Amino acid sequence: MNILLYSIFIPIIVSLFCFIFKKLAKWIAFLISFVVLILAGIIFFGGDTASVLLNLRAYVLSSGIFLAASFFTILIVLYSMKYMEVYNASEGFFALQNDPLQDDMLLMLDYGAFYEFIPLEDLESPAPRAYTIADVEKGINYALVITTNGGLWRYLIGDTVIFTSVFPHKIKISGRTKHFINAFGEEIIIDNAEKALKIACEKTNSTINDYTAAPVYMTEKSKGYHEWLIEFENEPENLEYFTRILDNALCNINSDYEAKRYKNITLEMPAVRQLEKGTFYKWLAGKGKLGGQNKVPRLSNNRKYVEEILKLIN
Repeated sequence: MNILLYSIFIPIIVSLFCFIFKKLAKWIAFLISFVVLILAGIIFFGGDTASVLLNLRAYVLSSGIFLAASFFTILIVLYSMKYMEVYNASEGFFALQNDPLQDDMLLMLDYGAFYEFIPLEDLESPAPRAYTIADVEKGINYALVITTNGGLWRYLIGDTVIFTSVFPHKIKISGRTKHFINAFGEEIIIDNAEKALKIACEKTNSTINDYTAAPVYMTEKSKGYHEWLIEFENEPENLEYFTRILDNALCNINSDYEAKRYKNITLEMPAVRQLEKGTFYKWLAGKGKLGGQNKVPRLSNNRKYVEEILKLIN
């Protein structure tokens, strides 16, 4: 049997086995890495399959999929393969990347969906403002609301988007409606967090497996701050230096956060707690939420997840 078929069927069989026996689920990560090596070998050592793969020049990528987890990354890096993002879900097809030189996507206005956009800051209001496509502005985080010809009526899909252009209407996915921190008016979203952590990792030669963050509320005697729980793959030599870089990066990326951090008026320096490897896995396992459809919530506007994890490690 062709080695490529082995690389396809073996993961399926093992994944089903792991689904039944959840204690073996951790081997899925190892298996994926092994399959990537097999496919890399096919590419470099020839054969008909390699010929097909080496001549592949385009790949459509569903927005939100972590590109680095795919073996297509090898082709993109080594053979200049182009990839195009699309934004689709079971509820509809919403946007696609129409320019390979830009990382935003063109909003599809004639694909059977009527769009409304609620500013993220208004989302928890009893009567949130909702804007049509004619009234949106660039640079504002909106929660996406759709009404479709399939029967959905003013459905909050759960994603947040930012317009990079209003003519034509082009967007980037900035996060999820439930994953943000705005306890003090700082409006931190996943996009902010990811960019700031990337800067901190690059400057400290560290890498992160998983993380989550939540606010620590003000008291009569103390100001508020953000608490980050981070599981490092390669930990920084100086965690305090990492924290300072993270804080500075957030200030540069998010002006609302910077205003709250100015002279510690509202927010104090964030606290970063380093977790042992496997902590998030244990937490998800304890909740019965192992598997690809269950992910660690990156940001939360309350302390529910953080407190559960702290209780686990203590």
